[in-house]
Amino acid sequence: MMPAGNHTFFAPVTYILTGILGKEESHVWISIPFCLMYIVTIFGNSLLLFIILTEQSLHEPMYLFVSMLAAADLLLSTTAVPKMLVVFWFRAGEISFAACLTQMFFIHVSFLAESAILLAMAFDRYVAICDPLRYTMILTKSVTGKMGLSVVTRSFCFIFPLIFLVKQLKFCRTNLLPHTYCDYMAITRLACNDITVIFC
Repeated sequence: MMPAGNHTFFAPVTYILTGILGKEESHVWISIPFCLMYIVTIFGNSLLLFIILTEQSLHEPMYLFVSMLAAADLLLSTTAVPKMLVVFWFRAGEISFAACLTQMFFIHVSFLAESAILLAMAFDRYVAICDPLRYTMILTKSVTGKMGLSVVTRSFCFIFPLIFLVKQLKFCRTNLLPHTYCDYMAITRLACNDITVIFC
């Protein structure tokens, strides 16, 4: 690591997402499966949420966890894919630093939420199989709601400090990101600070 005196620091106003390096001529073709998967994801998860919310008989813990998973999936895909398609189709990769941090936050929150929701679903099935007579007493609406709240709280508490640390970094390298979305590792590598603490 070079001493700070040898660098000219700047506050990144925008970043340029370059897409997949070396495959620029294939970006349109690469975008087709992403676009189709995005349409299927939006339609499928929205339909699933609509059915679970409108059908009273599905207001059970397992289906509520499935709806949480669908919502996390919608958040993840909607945060990343539209900008990715804009980069692939129009080569319009410019993104503000604030938007980049926001995108990074929601991508990582969604990933963490999905893993916690799967754990909650496993617990739900464990109770249903091992103690079926007490299932409705153990997994009440209140307990299910608290589990959902803990999923959101856990995800926020893990990711917010990392985003806060990235915001405090000083940058002196290029603002080109060789990705289709704002990647946490890629942005921190552009910093001139000692980033060991962030990766620990």
